[in-house]
Amino acid sequence: MSIIFRYLIRQTMVSMIAVSGILLLVFMSGRFLKYLAGAAEGKIAPGVLFEIMAYRFPGFLELILPLGLFIGILLAYGRMYLESEMTVLYACGVSDRQLLSKTLVGSLVVMLVVGSMSLVVSPWGMTQVEKIFVEQAKATEFEMLAPGRFQKLLSGGRVTYTESLSDDKRRLEGVFIAEYGRDGTGVSIIAADSGSQLIDEETGSRFLILENGARFDGVPGKLDYQITGFEAYGLKIRSGSSGDIELEEGVSTGQLMRSDDPRDRALLHWRFSLPLIVPIVTLLAVRLSRVNPRQGRFFHLLPAMLVYVAYLGLLIVARDAMAEGKVPEWLGMLWVHTIFLTLGLWLQFGPAWLHKKRVKREGVANAQN
Repeated sequence: MSIIFRYLIRQTMVSMIAVSGILLLVFMSGRFLKYLAGAAEGKIAPGVLFEIMAYRFPGFLELILPLGLFIGILLAYGRMYLESEMTVLYACGVSDRQLLSKTLVGSLVVMLVVGSMSLVVSPWGMTQVEKIFVEQAKATEFEMLAPGRFQKLLSGGRVTYTESLSDDKRRLEGVFIAEYGRDGTGVSIIAADSGSQLIDEETGSRFLILENGARFDGVPGKLDYQITGFEAYGLKIRSGSSGDIELEEGVSTGQLMRSDDPRDRALLHWRFSLPLIVPIVTLLAVRLSRVNPRQGRFFHLLPAMLVYVAYLGLLIVARDAMAEGKVPEWLGMLWVHTIFLTLGLWLQFGPAWLHKKRVKREGVANAQN
């Protein structure tokens, strides 16, 4: 039985890792592209993109691992049913309950990983992401520049371009700046050979000192442009405001437990729900993986995925309802887990119970005759 146990766990885990890897690649690529667009617009420094993705990795993992395990069981056991391996196991004395119990034991590892991610690691990672966003919000336009690219920066109406930028971001070469006038109609264009950053020690204000250039002021479409040449020209560099950047997912589990806010309590229930999903979807997947060889290997995937989507969708609905105070905390998301736990138990043991009851009824009827 230990050989069978190791074989079942190996088949399940290999499929889960493969599926989870693909899902991680898809979801993280989408999020990375979003951050990359922010970097292209000058909202995020390119150098922190991979750092943000690394801190967000646990948050992706806690959501993807239950789905990866669910699909992994469906694929692994579905293949074993299709190739009659399950038939051989049943013929060797492996019962449905033994198959379920061994699969649940293997899923406990996944449950512990998801629980650690959901309750500890993921909130810590989101806290680090929050700190990065705060630092980026405080960054000056000068620090957000990227050479060889037109960027609309924090000032909103200013577009800046530089051919090259020193490693310490203190020196620019080939500078082009365009911005709207104060009345919103005219345009000012500044071109300079070079520029450098100057910090006023008394006020702490930062200035961009442009050298050997010219400023062009006027209204597009008209010929009355005012041209001013200069050897040195100073522009104040605007800094962003940190504001009140706080990511809900970055609040620690301990803080959520001490909070009376319905939204915090809903988030706390959500974090405990993620590891609880694992054994329930395992119970569902073991039964839903049964496939008739004539139906094909992937015939059972569609209804199984609909069940999983319904499960996750109801959890999200329950979380929103709890955050809005429509559902009491004692009920929380427990009713959703109860529904699908009952469904899983019925799928696993219901048909056998009905069959035994029918046989007993028929036996009684035959005895009376």
